[in-house]
Amino acid sequence: NAAAVNNEGDHFYDDDLEDNEQRNLYDYDQEDDNISYENDDDISFQNNTDDDDDDDDDLQLNDNMKDSQGLTSTTTSSKNNNKNNNNSYHRNASRQKRKSTAATISSSTSFLEKLTKMLKHAPTRRALTLGCGMMVLQQLSGINTVMYYAASIYEMSGFDETTAIWLSGFTALAQVTGVFISIYLIEKKGRRPLVLFSLTFVTLSLLGLGASFYFARISSNPIVHPFFDSNNECSHQPAMVWDGVTAYCYDCTSMEGCGYCNGECTKGDFNGPFDSSSTCSAEDEEQWEFEKCGHNQYGYMSVFFMVSYLLSFGIAMGPLPWTINSEIYPLEYRSLAVSLSTATNWIGNFIVSATFLTLSSPAVLTSYGAFWLYGSVALAGLVWLYFALPETRGMSLEQIEELFRRPGDNTSTSGLSAAQKELLSKFTVAAGGH
Repeated sequence: NAAAVNNEGDHFYDDDLEDNEQRNLYDYDQEDDNISYENDDDISFQNNTDDDDDDDDDLQLNDNMKDSQGLTSTTTSSKNNNKNNNNSYHRNASRQKRKSTAATISSSTSFLEKLTKMLKHAPTRRALTLGCGMMVLQQLSGINTVMYYAASIYEMSGFDETTAIWLSGFTALAQVTGVFISIYLIEKKGRRPLVLFSLTFVTLSLLGLGASFYFARISSNPIVHPFFDSNNECSHQPAMVWDGVTAYCYDCTSMEGCGYCNGECTKGDFNGPFDSSSTCSAEDEEQWEFEKCGHNQYGYMSVFFMVSYLLSFGIAMGPLPWTINSEIYPLEYRSLAVSLSTATNWIGNFIVSATFLTLSSPAVLTSYGAFWLYGSVALAGLVWLYFALPETRGMSLEQIEELFRRPGDNTSTSGLSAAQKELLSKFTVAAGGH
């Protein structure tokens, strides 16, 4: 009977479980019976009942076959479920992908619609013009050229490299000091007075910084006979706003590979001139000036105006454009408007930083011309903000929005009702806003 059971069990699993190459261990316990399946070809039955009872063996065989049949049915059902689950997964993934694509298109359309709606809302449009204009003015007044190229500016002023690096670190502290002054005064004096005060002294400092470079040029040793000599590359250079003729030692040493000696500008290097017929011999090291013209008596004038510029800038033009941009937009457009003004700031930063060395070269505006250009921009901004910048200190969001309304404005394009605005205002106040 045991052999018959084993043969019949083997035959059953060969027919119904032939697609399973290797099976894990299954443990079946029913009352006093244990059935252990390790492999398809190795099935062992352990029966604790009396071996002499044939009826019990037949009953056990029937139970085993039923259980095996149930196991096979479960395995087949599991396969079908897995297949259905895989199909369902792929369908869901495809559906999710279509939804994601539709959501992206919808989001893009929603952004353009909101941008158009914001620009059609006249008060918000005026506020955005002010906010982006202040960001442009902040950058075009030259702040990051002074911060990024402070050491180079000091070297242009005649300081050696080590001194220029130390001075650039010292002057950077001036802006930090200005920011702390701004924190103290912003709620005492208001936004508008601080901005106008800051821009006034920023303009004066930039004009003074440009003047220090100009005085350094005209006070340097002159060229004895300045004229355009086609045979001497150091007698002239390309220029946009001046004649380009080398008239001072300052002009001479600003050109690559040119040096000054005894009233003449000629080709040379650190060791001396290349032309043996020059009025300055190679051995006369005291007379030969290369890359800079001796002592610049206006060097500390440049330091003074650099410190003045950064201090004035830190008081208002550094922090307050960001503060004002966070206040002047209606709630329904604030996130988009602040994003646009921030992008404007960084675009201006890139433009100014990328063009400073070109603008300050003798071929374009010269160093003093570049700072006078930034000073002119600051002056124009001062006049504009005098008429365009309102005071927002102590005002609620609704009051600030009213500052940008004009008679005849069509405000029907606003996205929120008056009740919704009032409710949002309460939430803003509860969160710590105005």
